[in-house]
Amino acid sequence: MLRYIIKRILQAIPLLFVISFIVFSLIHLAPYDVIDSLKTPNMSPDQVALLREKYGLDEPFLVQYLTWLGNIFKGDFGYSLVSQRSIAGELGVRIPNTMKLIIPAYLTALVLAIALGLLAAANKGKWLDRLIDGIASLGIAIPTFWFAMILIYFLGYRFNLLPIIGMHTVGTTGDFQDFLVHFIMPYLTLTVAFFPELTRYIRSSAMQQTSEDYVTVQRAFHATKGQIFRRHISRNVLIPVVTQIGLALPMLVTGAIISETIFGWPGVGPYLTSATRSLDYPVIMAIMLLSATLVILGNLLSDILYSVVDPRIRKGGK
Repeated sequence: MLRYIIKRILQAIPLLFVISFIVFSLIHLAPYDVIDSLKTPNMSPDQVALLREKYGLDEPFLVQYLTWLGNIFKGDFGYSLVSQRSIAGELGVRIPNTMKLIIPAYLTALVLAIALGLLAAANKGKWLDRLIDGIASLGIAIPTFWFAMILIYFLGYRFNLLPIIGMHTVGTTGDFQDFLVHFIMPYLTLTVAFFPELTRYIRSSAMQQTSEDYVTVQRAFHATKGQIFRRHISRNVLIPVVTQIGLALPMLVTGAIISETIFGWPGVGPYLTSATRSLDYPVIMAIMLLSATLVILGNLLSDILYSVVDPRIRKGGK
């Protein structure tokens, strides 16, 4: 197992360098940069040149890239060109806020999806299967921002049951009850956003299992449908679920951009949105690189969990 994990990590390292180069190149090739957002019509060319020199934008491309990469290795993501605050410090505060929202919503959606996906597969072609599939299809069709606005209108504005914006009321930071009432609407929005695709995925995986030979054998031994699903199919659906858990890792950073922005949740979403509007390229590069790294780590986590769930995978199918 340890050899397998080390091998996968060594394979991921060159990919991280390639991704960092691509991210930096894409930002460098953009038609505008932060200087365009900072300069005014009254600035002379010399003043603009001084700005570029101040932020290191007058250096050759490779020098800029190597400087940036060297700072990343030191844990220094640089400073926002707009607010002049440390990007690492900002992310250190905002990522936990995003995780407080993403993890409960995703786990709730996953548990619901497993239960309803298996229930739909056990009643394939029947009214219950069609109902669950219809709910999942409707959930996929509903835009996240639209559902969020509906919740804000009814729960926040019309009936005044929940606060509309923020993670805490001003002056009540640390109050769990206050956090909870702010948490409910974005939590419901993200749960509804995650739930439909997970349900369809697990339903499809479970239906594929029903046509496997081991199910036919169990039926020949007069096992009931409930026994087959509880003892066998639910366990074999675990591998597709593991895939989803690994692929969900990048969402810990960028999985709630729309919801966080709508509800004013102080996570990564509004930070990235604000940086994009102001062309704050160090912030954009840091978040893009972090997200890409989590994609690779998510795939690595999926592979490791695969080998735990099914040892045949790490043994090359032997």
